[in-house]
Amino acid sequence: MANTYEVLGQTTDSATGTALVTVPASTEIVISTIVICNRASASKTFRIYLRPDDETLADKHYLAYDSSVNANDTITMTLGVTMNASDVLYVYGEDANISFQAFGTKIT
Repeated sequence: MANTYEVLGQTTDSATGTALVTVPASTEIVISTIVICNRASASKTFRIYLRPDDETLADKHYLAYDSSVNANDTITMTLGVTMNASDVLYVYGEDANISFQAFGTKIT
């Protein structure tokens, strides 16, 4: 199996819920770090949720729910999230001023 260290996903979200990382077939992913950046001059909230096999969203899937990031600030989360084929990590930002990035290892 080959390990590739990379940027796994980058996006912004406008209160809709966006897939940040989707694991392809025959692949595993370990997300080491998620970065949440608030580019606005006011505090904003965000959500992060992991849906194994892209299950229907439920309370059990949330890693963060309406967590706050201060104005013009960044939160770095070191997690070690493990994902199998068809798992999807979603992000939700209060508005389009929230940027999300995921870094980690793709195992093929």
